[in-house]
Amino acid sequence: FTRQCADNPVSNPCLFEYVYFARPDSFIDKISVYSARVNMGTKLGEKIAREWEDLDIDVVIPIPETSCDIALEIARILGKPYRQGFVKNRYVGRTFIMPGQQLRRKSVRRKLNANRAEFRDKNVLLVDDSIVRGTTSEQIIEMAREAGAKKVYLASAAPEIRFPNVYGIDMPSATELIAHGREVDEIRQIIGADGLIFQDLNDLIEAVRAENPDIQQFECSVFNGVYVTKDVDQGYLDFLDTLRNDDAKAVQRQNEVENLEMHNEG
Repeated sequence: FTRQCADNPVSNPCLFEYVYFARPDSFIDKISVYSARVNMGTKLGEKIAREWEDLDIDVVIPIPETSCDIALEIARILGKPYRQGFVKNRYVGRTFIMPGQQLRRKSVRRKLNANRAEFRDKNVLLVDDSIVRGTTSEQIIEMAREAGAKKVYLASAAPEIRFPNVYGIDMPSATELIAHGREVDEIRQIIGADGLIFQDLNDLIEAVRAENPDIQQFECSVFNGVYVTKDVDQGYLDFLDTLRNDDAKAVQRQNEVENLEMHNEG
């Protein structure tokens, strides 16, 4: 049984899935996630070489582990050493969807541990797949400095995430996205980096589409605010904000605890 749910449907794969969620050995819409991420590293490495040509980078270090393949390609483009400067605890989940800023901050420290030998007296280029709230970035930059780094630069394989996702990702409310309403230098100051650079959206699209030119367009709403279903207005986004912000989730958790206690008492 099949049912046509829309007239003239067009495939719009989620671009963020290739950056962040998918396993590197996955194929989505005939696109190798691994190859797409290598392409992301090529594009971002070329941008860094153009815009930061005089930057004194000693080593390229990924923030594990989605960004590892991306960082390796950036290091190749820049002609700099690639090192694994962070050891990851695989039993801590994704921090940006965790409830509460305090828990997210603690979880970053539990999730990663710096290898001091790779940071001491070096100017390091950290590579991450994306920056959502900025919590992870701020904590990791602080950890790099504590490990002895002289300067800490950060490169994001994704463009600035300025808008919430409405198609299935439990993304923070717009006001909790660090790039929402801010320019790059403002973000840099908040997270404490000596330099910050983001992938261009067109370059990200090209990096992924190169693996399957038959894909004509992608769902890019978290980057550009364009929702492909054309039925998302500001009123709906404001409503989502009331459900997704930390205060709302704290109330929800408290209600769940109270309901559980009532059930146990009964």
